Amino acid sequence: MAVMKTEMAERLLSTVPEQYFFFCHDDRVLKDLKDLSEALACMSDHTYAYHTTDGKSDFSSWVRDIVGDDKLARDLVKSSNRQQAAKQVEKRISFLTTRLA
Repeated sequence: MAVMKTEMAERLLSTVPEQYFFFCHDDRVLKDLKDLSEALACMSDHTYAYHTTDGKSDFSSWVRDIVGDDKLARDLVKSSNRQQAAKQVEKRISFLTTRLA
């Protein structure tokens, strides 16, 4: 199992460049994993479905391609609903935060 270095945890938790912000269907703008966590915790199931049905995995793609977190991206694809996705993001932020100490 690979060891997560502090620098990697910092990068994954940081704000992405403005041109890569995620614009949600409900007009939220996500700039980092914290924003994603907060959005998933309270967005409507309709908004979540807009980004995750019909073969789309918008949150997972953004996390993989922009944030650079392959593990979280895989976990989001496996999430069957908004609440489960929110828990995955919370869990990942918690893990990354422990690597900053």
